[in-house]
Amino acid sequence: MEWLTSPEIWVAFFTLTALEIVLGIDNIIMISILVSRMPKAMQPRTRFFGLALAMVTRILLLLSITWVMRLTADLFHVFGQGISGRDLILFFGGLFLLYKSSTEIYHGLEGEEEESDEPSAKGGSFISTIVQIAIIDIVFSLDSVITAVGMVQHVPVMVAAIIVAVLVMMLAAGGISSFIDKHPSLKMLALSFLIVVGTVLIAESFEIHVPKGYVYFAMAFSLAVEAINIRMRTAAARKRAQEGHPVKLRKNTP
Repeated sequence: MEWLTSPEIWVAFFTLTALEIVLGIDNIIMISILVSRMPKAMQPRTRFFGLALAMVTRILLLLSITWVMRLTADLFHVFGQGISGRDLILFFGGLFLLYKSSTEIYHGLEGEEEESDEPSAKGGSFISTIVQIAIIDIVFSLDSVITAVGMVQHVPVMVAAIIVAVLVMMLAAGGISSFIDKHPSLKMLALSFLIVVGTVLIAESFEIHVPKGYVYFAMAFSLAVEAINIRMRTAAARKRAQEGHPVKLRKNTP
């Protein structure tokens, strides 16, 4: 238990926890979007089980470190390019992310209108949503687990960091989901960036490394611009309401 009093261990713990939270942002956004198609009464429970599943998935991957690290070894070669188990997971996971994001964008722009404000149960049952969350968890967890193994040698420290990170995500998931539901433009922005993330995953599977900092910076910049737009629209709507003018949703409305 001497490692509990080691400053290096605590620094690694907090660093890894912060890393897991940052790497889990994509996961939270995708879970929030998937859960939004569930009935309102089932959304909190689905979010809880989805994030709990993310925690269990990452811990299981950590406990099978030998197998995870073996995924980086080439299984076969295609046109002189080595293909490993990690590459296959990233490739098919990226394709799945592209499919789900594109489908959600289609439902948001071209899909049939709902008869009520309550999301339809046909948008996805509890089990199917959990299965989709599980697939996304595995894809998003793989790189973070490999990174954790490279940073920290003590498995209990890695497990503790994952548990703390998921608990933080559980606390934030409800607010993030509500905020995304209230602002459809943010949902489209999030889905667009998930398409970018899916493309980056596919590129990574072919050993084309795209610095994640560029992706996260672009995401943060776009989010800041959209937050300013939302604030301006809210202020303009409030001003029109105070002046007694109706709020026009779009031009040339008959």
